[in-house]
Amino acid sequence: MRAYSGVVFVYSAKLKLKFRGLTTRQGVIFEGPAGWAEFAPFAEYGDAEAAHWLQAAHEAAFEGFPAPVRSHIPVNVTVPATSAQNAFAVVTRSGGCTTAKVKVAEKGQTLSDEVARLEAVRAALGPAGKIRIDANGGWDVETAVARLKVLDRAAGGLEYVEQPCASVEELAQVRRASTVLVAADESIRRASDPYRVKELDAADVMVVKVAPLGGVTRCLELVEEIGLPVVVSSALDSSVGLSAGVALAAALPSLPFACGLATSELFASDVTSHPLLPVDGKIEVRAVKPDAAALAEVTANAQDVQWWTERLNRVASSHGIELLGS
Repeated sequence: MRAYSGVVFVYSAKLKLKFRGLTTRQGVIFEGPAGWAEFAPFAEYGDAEAAHWLQAAHEAAFEGFPAPVRSHIPVNVTVPATSAQNAFAVVTRSGGCTTAKVKVAEKGQTLSDEVARLEAVRAALGPAGKIRIDANGGWDVETAVARLKVLDRAAGGLEYVEQPCASVEELAQVRRASTVLVAADESIRRASDPYRVKELDAADVMVVKVAPLGGVTRCLELVEEIGLPVVVSSALDSSVGLSAGVALAAALPSLPFACGLATSELFASDVTSHPLLPVDGKIEVRAVKPDAAALAEVTANAQDVQWWTERLNRVASSHGIELLGS
């Protein structure tokens, strides 16, 4: 498929550590008159859900982003569900991040694994650092309440827990039974009704991801309507996709928490030789442009190119999203 500039590239980038069960991240980047855009919904997402990602990409390529109100975004380092030793190393090489988001509730791991990981992260950050955990909806209410007591101690105090359970109703129960703040992620971005979080008073914080929600403009509307403090996070994007999250964080009137936008650190190679990496715990607000040297390192094989091109065409056609320029 030919985008506005005639440039469509399917990338396949190796990750430094397994994340979300992935060792490689794939997606499509293309250029329009407003800049570069990324379409990279995870493989298990159906076309209806993937359409939101394409709407976000269309905005980036053809409409552009709102004017920023800040020049740098404070960010957290993201720690996969890995060993304590690896977790310590991830934090120490994070570009000065003083906040860490640690993955928990990983299948096949134990509470002891999680405690060791959090203790290692606390040791790497020091006493002044902040630690938040992300369960990706992996617990029931009883498990969440019990584990939060243990993990809060292991971390030396948790900033918040992100999506401890799958449903909004469960989030509300955990919030009332625990002293740890609750953040809603999947209950915002993958819910048929994201406003249920507000109606049930189910969260203290909302996590917003640009691509799954259909773009920066849509996210700004949702943030204003729900009215909770915001953390802007990535969907394991390349630096092209990350630039949309950075644009959202830069446009928000208030940014009380570090954002989850330092995930380019998880890539062994990115689509640009100048990736969006933190310096002194912050990412600069700027456009991202791929370059030939970087793209040569992340070129997908022919089979993957065909799969992604067909997916992009199918989603665009079935949801009336125009990508071609005149």
